[in-house]
Amino acid sequence: MIIELLASMFLLAGCFFMLVASLGVFRMPDLLTRMHATTKSGVLGAGLIMCAVMLFFTESSVTLKALAVMAFTTLTSPIAAHAIGRAGYFIGVPLWKHTVKDALKGRYDAETHVLKSPDPEADDKKS
Repeated sequence: MIIELLASMFLLAGCFFMLVASLGVFRMPDLLTRMHATTKSGVLGAGLIMCAVMLFFTESSVTLKALAVMAFTTLTSPIAAHAIGRAGYFIGVPLWKHTVKDALKGRYDAETHVLKSPDPEADDKKS
């Protein structure tokens, strides 16, 4: 009885975070903030749902598979978001009008597709 209640609480919390992730796709103004909302809330929601699965099904094979899903999503979601964000920036997806700083501006050559590293000497001269 207690295990089912605890599993249902994890499941509801996971579904809540997945709902927050889906709302972030519709409510956020640009690609980068949408990706932030979906990766953070999506990974947490999937992790909580997998915790509920581990609690409800106490078999070791199910627990191992749930842990594998949690590890896979935790490791791959930030990498995928970085790759999508970088590709979106380089093809010219516009940033939000209230974006404060564009750290890559002037460092990417669209013809050669080379991203230049920041010059540490230039940064020392600024300060």
